Amino acid sequence: MSTVFLGLPDVGFPSLACPVVGLEHPLDDAHAAAIAELRHEHLEGIRTGSIGSVHSWELVTAVDGPGTRMTLFLNGCPLRCQYCQNPDTWRLRDGQLTPIDEVMDRVRHYRDIFDATGGGLTISGGEPLMQPAFVRRIFAACHASGIRTALDTSGFLGRRASQELLDNTDLVLLDVKSGDPDTYREVTGGELAPTIAFGDRLAELGIAVWIRFVLVPGLTDDPANVEEVAKIVERWKNVERVEVLPFHQMGESKWQRLGIPYRLDGVEPPDVALQDRVRAQFRARGLTVY
Repeated sequence: MSTVFLGLPDVGFPSLACPVVGLEHPLDDAHAAAIAELRHEHLEGIRTGSIGSVHSWELVTAVDGPGTRMTLFLNGCPLRCQYCQNPDTWRLRDGQLTPIDEVMDRVRHYRDIFDATGGGLTISGGEPLMQPAFVRRIFAACHASGIRTALDTSGFLGRRASQELLDNTDLVLLDVKSGDPDTYREVTGGELAPTIAFGDRLAELGIAVWIRFVLVPGLTDDPANVEEVAKIVERWKNVERVEVLPFHQMGESKWQRLGIPYRLDGVEPPDVALQDRVRAQFRARGLTVY
């Protein structure tokens, strides 16, 4: 099977079971039945992890984990973060339907580079745990090939990560978007508790974690909010580092192109003084900060 446009109905969270909608032209019964069967096959493939909805690939160095990384971006996300750089990954249907064998052929092509640099594969999104079976099977195949793995996630769907998936995960890049539940809800539209529960689980398993916190002036920068993030992270002894990521406007054009109202229009990136203050709050709790 080659990569094709997914063309699924507007699949949302949490269920993949929904009718085919939005067909542009009337179909005769036989054609409609064939389309329905094909789409059922696609949905079943996503459920079992034999295929996935893929947004894009990048080969980067020391961005999404150590060494040179192949970063695979998947489609589908239940959160609606105000500062999201890739709103075009929100809908599962908008990705490219890609079989796992095609993914692994591409990943294995860079195995020598991964070995030389201490890199590997990072799966990001969207939210990769929207497609947990696909991630589980890719990570298992990576470990069988001696390739290190990293999962870039909000943790909001952490309960979907099976033990097998985590057994084959070398590093988790965990986005703790806010420490105050009300602020978290304002930032994402979701709840903070699932992220904390997932972080607790990773700590119990001893899986290495890098924390990511996006610093947005006027949204996530309140000292009390930052302090709550630091307090949450401090108790996870498996955290190797905290990355404070300054907000930028690089994703605004995508919001405009998609016709989605952008609430952070005109917000400036945090200045050096604000970044230093926030990093100092994390360091005060004994955390290694970047």
